[in-house]
Amino acid sequence: MSKFYLTTTLPYVNADPHVGFALEIIQADVIARYYRSQGYEVFFNFGTDEHGQKIYEKAIDANMDPQAYTDMWAKKFDKLKDTLNLTYNNFIRTTDEHHVVAAQEFWKICEKNGDIYKKNYKIKYCVGCELEKTDSELVEGKCPIHPNMELEIREEENYFFRFSKYQDRLLALYTARPDFVIPESRFHEIKKFVETGLEDFSISRLASKMPWGVPVPGDLTQVMYVWFDALVNYISAIGWPDDLPKFNSFWPVVQFAGKDNLRQQSAMWQAMLMSASLEPSKQIVIHGFITSGGKKMSKSLGNVINPFEMVEKYGTEALRYFLTREVTPFEDGDFTEERFKEAYNSGLANGLGNLTSRILKMSESYFEKSPVLDFLDEKRDMPPGYDKLIRNYEFKATMDYIWEVIAEVDVEIQEKKPFLVFKTDPEMARKMVEELLKHLISIAKMLTPFMPETSENILEAIKANKMPAPLFLRKE
Repeated sequence: MSKFYLTTTLPYVNADPHVGFALEIIQADVIARYYRSQGYEVFFNFGTDEHGQKIYEKAIDANMDPQAYTDMWAKKFDKLKDTLNLTYNNFIRTTDEHHVVAAQEFWKICEKNGDIYKKNYKIKYCVGCELEKTDSELVEGKCPIHPNMELEIREEENYFFRFSKYQDRLLALYTARPDFVIPESRFHEIKKFVETGLEDFSISRLASKMPWGVPVPGDLTQVMYVWFDALVNYISAIGWPDDLPKFNSFWPVVQFAGKDNLRQQSAMWQAMLMSASLEPSKQIVIHGFITSGGKKMSKSLGNVINPFEMVEKYGTEALRYFLTREVTPFEDGDFTEERFKEAYNSGLANGLGNLTSRILKMSESYFEKSPVLDFLDEKRDMPPGYDKLIRNYEFKATMDYIWEVIAEVDVEIQEKKPFLVFKTDPEMARKMVEELLKHLISIAKMLTPFMPETSENILEAIKANKMPAPLFLRKE
C-alpha cells in the first residue's frame, strides 16, 4: 500500500484556537481523507508547540508551572478533533519525552557535522514571532506581523546554526523541485529571501533567563531555541531516530503552514534536514491569513472568530464548507458572521440542501425502494477535473466544481420537470429520477473529503429511499 504523510504546523499553546488555524487543519484533513479514499495509508500529524518565551511568560503570568500550563492548553487544542471532525492519527506535543530525545539527537548530528557553534551576539528580537529581525524586515522600527509589541534588544552568548552554509544547496533544491512550495507567489518569495544571502541564526537561549525549553546536549546552561526544537517534530512524529523503518516508509512529508511560517518551513527547516543528512520535505503548502471585516483579527479589536463558537451555532459541516469554499486557499480571506450566514443560506440551505430534498422526495414518492442500490455500492473514479484540482490543493476551485454540478442538476429538474411528467408517463419520470439520484450520489462522494457527515447523510438517505430531515435549516 502506498503511504502518504502530511502535517500541519504546531500551534503555540498560548491562546485559544482561532479560525485561522481551523483553516489550516481542515485543509490538511481534506487531503488526508482524499488520499485515504484513493487507497493510501495516511499518517496525519498534528499537535502543540509548547516551549519558548511566550509560553513561559504566559505560564508565569497565570501563576502556573509551565508543564501544567501546557497540559491544560494541549487538551483544548486536541478538542478540535471532535469539534471539526478531523482524522489526524497522531497528536504530538513538543514536551513529549520521545520528541525531546529526538530533538537532542538531531542537535548532536548537526553539531557533529560542523553546523553548530557558539558566539556572542546582539539582535533585535520579536517575542511574538520568536524570531530575530533585521532592519530590512521592520516597518517603522516594528515587526510587521506584531506591530503592537516592542522589539527586544538581546545580547548574550548562544549557539548558532550555520544557515549561511546552505544557500547554494537550498537554491539547487528549489530549482530541482519547481512545485516545492505552493503557491508560486510564495515560492518566489522564499527564493528571493535565500538569494539575497543567509545569516546564521541563534538556536539556543540562556537557561538562567528562559529555562522552558529542551536542554542543549552537553551544556545545561542553554536550552534549545523554540523553532529548532519544534521543527524536529515532523520527523520525531514518525519514529525518527529509533524506528527508522517506520520513518523511511513515510518520509518525506507534505507540510501545511501559514504565510508567516514560510521562512521557517521552506528554508530554515530544509537547511536543518540537509545538515542532518535527511531528505528534504516533499512539499510546503502555504495559506494566507483570515481577516475579519478586512482587518487582522485581534482581541483588542474584538473581531477574533472562535471556531468552537461557530460550530456550536452553525455546525461543523457549515464551518468546513465556508473555510474550503468561501476562502481562497493561498491568499488572505475575510470572515465575518454576516458573510458566513449568507454563504450558509445560499450554498447549503438553498443549494445542496434544497436539491437533496427535491430529489429524495420524488424518489420516495415514485419508488418503494431505492432504484440505485447497485450504483450506490459501485466504486467509481472521481472526475479527472475534480482529482486534478484537489491534488493541487485548490480547495475553493474543487468546491466550486461540485457546486457547478449541483447547479446543473437543479437546472435539469427545472427544465425536464419529472414531477409533471409523472402525471402522464410514470415510467419515464422514474427513469429521470433514477438519473437524478445517480447525480446526487456523485455529488455526495465528491463532497466526502470536505463535508464527510453531510456526504454520509445524503448517501444513507438514498439507500433508505427516504427524504431526510433538512440537511441545513435556513438561518435568519
